[in-house]
Amino acid sequence: MTPTPQQPLAAVGFMLLAAALVASTTLLAKVAGEAGLHPLQVSHGRFLFAFLGIAAANLILRPAYTRPKWAVHAGRSFSGWAGISLTFAAVQFIPLGDATAISFLNPVFAMFLAIPILGERIGPWRWTAAAITLTGGAILLRPGTGTIEPGALLALAAAGFMAFEITLIKFLSDRERPLQILLINNGMGLTIATIAASALWVWQMPDARVWAVLAGIGFVMALAQTCFIQAMRRADASFASPFFYATLVFAALYDGIVFGTWPAATSALGAGVIVAGGALLAWREGRLKRAPG
Repeated sequence: MTPTPQQPLAAVGFMLLAAALVASTTLLAKVAGEAGLHPLQVSHGRFLFAFLGIAAANLILRPAYTRPKWAVHAGRSFSGWAGISLTFAAVQFIPLGDATAISFLNPVFAMFLAIPILGERIGPWRWTAAAITLTGGAILLRPGTGTIEPGALLALAAAGFMAFEITLIKFLSDRERPLQILLINNGMGLTIATIAASALWVWQMPDARVWAVLAGIGFVMALAQTCFIQAMRRADASFASPFFYATLVFAALYDGIVFGTWPAATSALGAGVIVAGGALLAWREGRLKRAPG
């Protein structure tokens, strides 16, 4: 499969759209949790409806398939399921904004993993931009304000799994088509989620409203995955990943609109620092692409 040409600005657009969609799925997961559903059942619903949507898209579009990298897909699917499940669990213990802030250490983790796994070279500008975004994350985390809650630990573990998933997505996106990646990922993820929910016997019958919420989580996440893969195909993981921090901004907006909880001055400062780091990265990448030779 011929690699997609590098398109930094398009990658930024796709990543920002993915961020907005992912933030909305976390919000819906919190709603489902408040209705009494276990996080593993919420995760199962996310994979079930995402798989149905992706399978339908494959049947309609009938894309050409290549030989899958099954071992990489398995690692990506497990890490994705674990990251999603832990995030859905975290938002039941701590505020949506806090859980999102902690989980967004994952783009920087992914940038670090891109060096040994993908062989990417990280220059001083990218290191500087990563340091700025990480500083913004630290401001949002407010270290030293008290003991770490269990929900915060769940979100931190989710960040680690998501970083590994991001790295494997970049590996796959250069070798397989997006719909193939999504079909295999959601099929494997659904299998893992079904086994986990069945083994712990956490299933309960949702009412019509909760079914609609679960369907929304699945279909919106499938669209978010599509945007994410398109972003990763168009730029290095170390460039595209930090823009996923925009989910912090969207999560704050959703919190304010739905729950009436608007971010404090410290949260706004942290988000601003993160945006500054992303803007620096985009500016530098654009200059490199325009440079002769």
